[in-house]
Amino acid sequence: MPSYDAILPAGGKIDPDFAKLVGTEYKALIEIGGQSLLGRAIDSLQATGMIKSTVVIGPGEVIDHPDAKRATFQIPPGETGPDNIYRGLDHLLKEPDASKKVLIVTTDLPFLTTEAITTFLNKCPADRDICVPLIRESDFNKRFPGTTATFVKLKDDSWTTGNIFLLNAEALKKSKPYIERVFENRKSKTGMARMLGPVFVFKWLTKKLTLKDLEAKILSMLHCSGAAITDSDPALHYDIDTLDDYEYSIGLYKEREPERVS
Repeated sequence: MPSYDAILPAGGKIDPDFAKLVGTEYKALIEIGGQSLLGRAIDSLQATGMIKSTVVIGPGEVIDHPDAKRATFQIPPGETGPDNIYRGLDHLLKEPDASKKVLIVTTDLPFLTTEAITTFLNKCPADRDICVPLIRESDFNKRFPGTTATFVKLKDDSWTTGNIFLLNAEALKKSKPYIERVFENRKSKTGMARMLGPVFVFKWLTKKLTLKDLEAKILSMLHCSGAAITDSDPALHYDIDTLDDYEYSIGLYKEREPERVS
């Protein structure tokens, strides 16, 4: 069985009114179903039997939390999202038995399960540097009806990505300047259009873009190979950013028996 290390960025904040209601300003410490989102992520990862070391990156309130202490390492955050990931990666690579591949998992997923993680990992080609889960719009809406998510219309279907990524550690290090460039331009339509190129944008606008086109774009932008893992579990995408997301999650837990980590 392959084994991986895992990076858990846990510094994301929520707005003040939301924070007053849940008793914390950090998404990772929000409790759903009697468990923090951070604790759920750590439990789900450890139960796969495929994770060696875990590192939580967050401010003092997060890394001092009892759930964070169950991770292998806890380190303070950097200045940006990519910086946090690379801080976690650098820390893991100092270990003599560091894994060649690392799993990045966000800590705001209320319905994350061991099964969803394991299924994704088992579908990832061993020869690809970056593996990203894709979820069909129809599957997401069936699982979480009445919620909103952003989908990209491709030639065959409409998709969104999950919040878990498997990456080759060395390829991730080499791709740092390109990943930082993507992060800097993520909120600029003009900047992203320049990065994607006119052919890619044209195919997207005319709904002729394919999954193969996406994989090729990963190669050209990040200088490493990529794979889109289709039909991934919708729970890998549903995250908590707002009070509405939180209340929906609470309601879903009350309606049916919540999914267990095991």
